Amino acid sequence: MREGLFIRKNIEKWKQYQYEKTADPDEMASQFTELVNDLGYSKTFYPQSKVTTYLNGLASKIYLGIYKNKKEETSRIVRFWKTELPLLIKKHHLVVGLAFLIFILFALMAVFSASHDETFIRGILGDGYVEMTEDNIAKGDPFGVYKDENATYMFIRIAENNIRVSFLTFIAGFLLSVGSVWFLLVNGVMVGAFQFYFFTKGLGFASVLVIWIHGTLEISSIILSGAAGIIVGNSILFPGTHKRLHSLQSGAKDGLKVLIGVIPLLIIAASLEGYVTRYSDMPKAISISILLISFSFVVWYFGIYPIRLYNKIRQNGVEPRSSGV
Repeated sequence: MREGLFIRKNIEKWKQYQYEKTADPDEMASQFTELVNDLGYSKTFYPQSKVTTYLNGLASKIYLGIYKNKKEETSRIVRFWKTELPLLIKKHHLVVGLAFLIFILFALMAVFSASHDETFIRGILGDGYVEMTEDNIAKGDPFGVYKDENATYMFIRIAENNIRVSFLTFIAGFLLSVGSVWFLLVNGVMVGAFQFYFFTKGLGFASVLVIWIHGTLEISSIILSGAAGIIVGNSILFPGTHKRLHSLQSGAKDGLKVLIGVIPLLIIAASLEGYVTRYSDMPKAISISILLISFSFVVWYFGIYPIRLYNKIRQNGVEPRSSGV
């Protein structure tokens, strides 16, 4: 191969490695391997060329970056929560916003339907649950359902169920996003009908103070799981300039990372539901404080912080990469 053709064939890749820096050790290793191969070829056929000197210098920089990265004191787990996941959320902010809007839309549709059809709530929540709740209301303990089980058993059961639902919501995204949208629809309708039911009983504000102690993190996790599934589905539907299989692999990797990110939220939500929500008569100040802390965390970590982190990295002259930092 002539030197000019060799350069034209690889120059864009080299520029990307030089100017679009990454701190992801796996990606750095891959780039280093590519450059070593190119450098070996260049040394063999163009030993005195400037391109050989250029490749040698570029490979050296990446090698030093790998070495430096190995010496980082920050663990992989800390890096995941501090930078990798937030940058991934920033990359897919539009999808997260779409999942939120889908959920809210169907929740509002459920409220509208319930306000025009008295049988709608029973159709969604089931006669057994409605009758049990009405019996609890008559007893003066409308949220008694959260007190029926041993706290630890309740925590384990709810955590297992929530993680299972989130996983299914994510996996359903492989059905071209439709499956994840369906899970968002079902959960949105259930939440809308559930919340409207308590408002019709004059317990709207009280239900918010009790149910959303755990519901804030739980519902946020379901929405994020739906977003993770849509990320996978969109990678199949819209591969862009990539091969569809490569796009799917990238989308599945991103979606799985988002799913991993919501698991701690689901465990915390289950802990709150099992150990805290049962105290429905707790002071309002405590309930409101828990709600505000949960809501503020979700908005900050999944909304504000990713944008600030992205902008901060760009200001340092590096293009952020969500695959690892």
